[in-house]
Amino acid sequence: MKKVAGLDLGTRSCGIAVSDVLGIAHGREEYRFLEGAYKQAVAHIIEFLHNEGIDEVALGYPLNMDGSAGESAHRSERFKEELLEVDPKLKITLVDERLTTVVASKRLLEADISRKKRHAVIDQQAAQVILESYLNQKEGGNL
Repeated sequence: MKKVAGLDLGTRSCGIAVSDVLGIAHGREEYRFLEGAYKQAVAHIIEFLHNEGIDEVALGYPLNMDGSAGESAHRSERFKEELLEVDPKLKITLVDERLTTVVASKRLLEADISRKKRHAVIDQQAAQVILESYLNQKEGGNL
């Protein structure tokens, strides 16, 4: 199985997860950037993907609880377009990420990770949850 990346985009950070050859998602990086510096984030993500030999991405799509797309969802849509402008060969799927941060926080609490350490890896953990969701949907034939 080829590697797939999962991304959890925020206003100042991007959590990155990568699947291994068995299709198991692992948190890899918490990339921080200046608020709104998405061009910098795009450059970093493209470099990361190329270095890892990854051309398939599950990008978190933070819909509102009622399923509508708010500003955060539109930010993910724009980020997807910016990534594709740099590398049109990428396969990028927007993945509903409602409650992924809640799941990620719960996992970190259950692992008894300190608050300070949780803050440092929460986006990475959320990216892992997004990627797991994507891989499960793909495996189930829903993608």
